[in-house]
Amino acid sequence: MENGDRAGAGAGAVGSAGSLGLRVGQAVFSSASLLFMSVGVEFFSYTAFCFLVTIMGLVIPWSCTLAMIDVYSVFVGCPLRVPGVMFIVVVGDWVLSVLSFAAACSSAAVIDLLLQFHGSQCSPRFCGRYQLSAMMAFLSWFLTAASAIFNFWFVASM
Repeated sequence: MENGDRAGAGAGAVGSAGSLGLRVGQAVFSSASLLFMSVGVEFFSYTAFCFLVTIMGLVIPWSCTLAMIDVYSVFVGCPLRVPGVMFIVVVGDWVLSVLSFAAACSSAAVIDLLLQFHGSQCSPRFCGRYQLSAMMAFLSWFLTAASAIFNFWFVASM
């Protein structure tokens, strides 16, 4: 085993260096999505954008909390091995993964619809920021789904 994956923790399971990288990426992309969607943009006119802001607002504290656990586990060398806690992490990851994907898809669909009207419903400045926000949400979803798969795999092998 590598140093970051001590005591048999899976490559991306909670308590490993891989998990720390995934969690930091989730927090960064979720924060970027939230920032692009909500700063100086009138997102509240569309339900899909409100949904995206809400879900990214849930992913950020979830990812940051688990990143702190990963930092502790990696530096102290004590990976998280409690089956009940791991089950909660797996369920939380799966729920947030599905919700993140739904929010990113619905936002991308609304952006596409707005652009179909040749920008008459959306100024180029706003549509560009909406697109960046949706792209960051998809990247955050990808990392959240990877975390969910790694943690599910780890729990199944416990």
